[in-house]
Amino acid sequence: MSPRSCLLRCAGLALLLGSSLSAQTPATSTPPLQQQIDELRTELREIKALLQERSARMEAPIAPKRPEVLSVNVHGEPFRGSALARVAILEYSDFDCSYCAQYATTIYPLLDHAYVQAGKVKYFFRDLPGPEHPGATFKARLARCAGEQEKFWEGHDHLFRNQVPFDNQAMERLLKNVSLEENAFKACIQSDRYIEILQRSAQGARRMGLNGTPAFLIGTLSEDGRLLTATKVFLGAESYEAFRTVLDELLKAPQAN
Repeated sequence: MSPRSCLLRCAGLALLLGSSLSAQTPATSTPPLQQQIDELRTELREIKALLQERSARMEAPIAPKRPEVLSVNVHGEPFRGSALARVAILEYSDFDCSYCAQYATTIYPLLDHAYVQAGKVKYFFRDLPGPEHPGATFKARLARCAGEQEKFWEGHDHLFRNQVPFDNQAMERLLKNVSLEENAFKACIQSDRYIEILQRSAQGARRMGLNGTPAFLIGTLSEDGRLLTATKVFLGAESYEAFRTVLDELLKAPQAN
């Protein structure tokens, strides 16, 4: 029953109740009248529920629809693979995200061997530290500072393999395992370098509707390698087979060769 018809019926019943109750006392009410009262109460509850549901739908924010094709400037971003590759993956990740670590240590090595090291795919990385991981931004800065010594990816791999709270012992292990020059590295960490870059990375991801990690944009690069046109978005650590299907299709396209 629609809210309008229900309201009309309830109004009629209210008139009926008014005339009936004026002629009868509660002691002489008949069972049919009590039944009508019960039905009226039920229908009023239904109307209230419908109106509340409608109000909630109208007040709920409408999530922006993600475009089918995303264009992202990747100039200057850390990457692995051949500079000449025209198919690319841009990963958004969080160094304290367990799903990101699982991807980095299980699925990524397969992609790296089959596509990145083979010169077929250029692989970019951007940071998207989650608010639930207060130490992730600091770890992102560690990786960027390692990049000043051309050790970004070594730092990246170490941090995902050793997902622990970062203390003095963790710092010593990072310096040793990644072979970093200690004074220059610590000077970088103590500065404010990369904070603004990390903030812009997170803001850009959220404008595109990427609110979780890991997230991946997959597509092709412009001739100058600055612009990634992504036609596929993965949210979450997809399987190797899912990546392979998309990459093989893109590699068949004429612009990828």
